[in-house]
Amino acid sequence: MDIKIPQTIEEWNAIGKDYLFDRLGFVFETVEPDEVVASFMVEKHHQAWNGFLHAGSIVSLADSACGYGTLQNLPEGASGFTTIELKSNHLSTAREGEVRCTARPLHRGRTTQVWDATVASENTGKTLAHFRCSQMILWPK
Repeated sequence: MDIKIPQTIEEWNAIGKDYLFDRLGFVFETVEPDEVVASFMVEKHHQAWNGFLHAGSIVSLADSACGYGTLQNLPEGASGFTTIELKSNHLSTAREGEVRCTARPLHRGRTTQVWDATVASENTGKTLAHFRCSQMILWPK
């Protein structure tokens, strides 16, 4: 499988069209080898029934940012990647405004990558969650 890595931020945002991050309104602002930044504006569909931000919205944003970072850093010849582990610690919540995630690589190897992400409220400046995921690099058979 030949993977085409997007070159512009417009291309990065376009490849998500009709997928989960498009449905959740995620916007990628930066996709670089050492940093990925993505955000969304809180809407009702990001919240749980109690009006607080749903943890799944935060995890989806962080996992998507780390996934784009992994794709940006795939070793030559790799056919893709898949998430093999993720963990998040939720520290606060948001009811409105912009939520922004910044993801950075901790390890970029030929068989795995590990990414850390911080998700924060732009309105309050509070950290909402710390996230870590491990990605397995896939190779052609």
